[in-house]
Amino acid sequence: MDSVTPSYLTAALYQFVDLPDCAALRAPLQALCDEKNVRGMLLLAPEGINGTIAGAPADVHAVLAWLRSDARFAALQHKQALGERQPFYRMRVRLKREIVTLGVPGLNPARNAGTYVKPEDWNALIDDPGVVVVDTRNDYEVGIGTFERAINPHTKNFAEFPAWVEREQQPGGVLAGKPRVAMFCTGGIRCEKSTALLKSQGFGEVYHLEGGILKYLETVPVEDSRWQGDCFVFDERVSVGHGLAPGHHQLCRSCRMPLGAAERAHPHYVQGVSCPYCHGTRTPEQERALAERERQMQLAARRGEDHLGAQQPGATRKLSTASKP
Repeated sequence: MDSVTPSYLTAALYQFVDLPDCAALRAPLQALCDEKNVRGMLLLAPEGINGTIAGAPADVHAVLAWLRSDARFAALQHKQALGERQPFYRMRVRLKREIVTLGVPGLNPARNAGTYVKPEDWNALIDDPGVVVVDTRNDYEVGIGTFERAINPHTKNFAEFPAWVEREQQPGGVLAGKPRVAMFCTGGIRCEKSTALLKSQGFGEVYHLEGGILKYLETVPVEDSRWQGDCFVFDERVSVGHGLAPGHHQLCRSCRMPLGAAERAHPHYVQGVSCPYCHGTRTPEQERALAERERQMQLAARRGEDHLGAQQPGATRKLSTASKP
């Protein structure tokens, strides 16, 4: 009999909620995900939950139902997409100080976030020349796609965003004079904090895209879209486009940067070993180990198996400050 390609459901979720017992939730949540063969990453912190999981649809929904059985998560929302392969290689439930790290004490997004704007109303807002449109994501994410007119703060991580806001409030900065500000991010979580930050500093009209870029791409027809490029996602899909269809990027297995066609055609790109961003940063021994890992991954793929080496332990995007080719 012909084998049937399994259908996997990927669910992205977050919720800001008081969670003082987050440490007690970690073990049972990990155990449930392991039992259901659900993979991905979930972060727990005193301020709430954040993460993405994937598995068979019934198993993912079982995990979501378990979370929502806790009254604090009864209103938990998620965004989902179906795919033909499991985008994660393992399951981790981790404890963190913040579910998205901004590093500003005292912010309470659950009570003081900006005004939500539905995807179908977003175009009218960002088309207004009196509105400053800010992409709150990291520079490497903005580099593969963003909205028309959006300002790129050129941050390497979200913790750099408060310093950018402080600079741009000074005379001549894009935020000087407390204009109307519209912010967006991948799924909405960073904007909960970024809008709360601006409101705490006296900004009166602060808006953010409800459900983030992913909900916009899922909701708004391509012919009406103000989105340009792909949207980076933090799993093996790498990027998605309108309708959440797979995008046009792959990951560098050395530095984890998203690579488009131009980067993959660059002389410094060696599959699994290097790309224009990280070329020359590894020792010969490391390059040999990367090449061997790539060889083992290719062998596993031919056998129809996943290879855990596809996700390099400890790989980072610290090299993202390198100039593009």
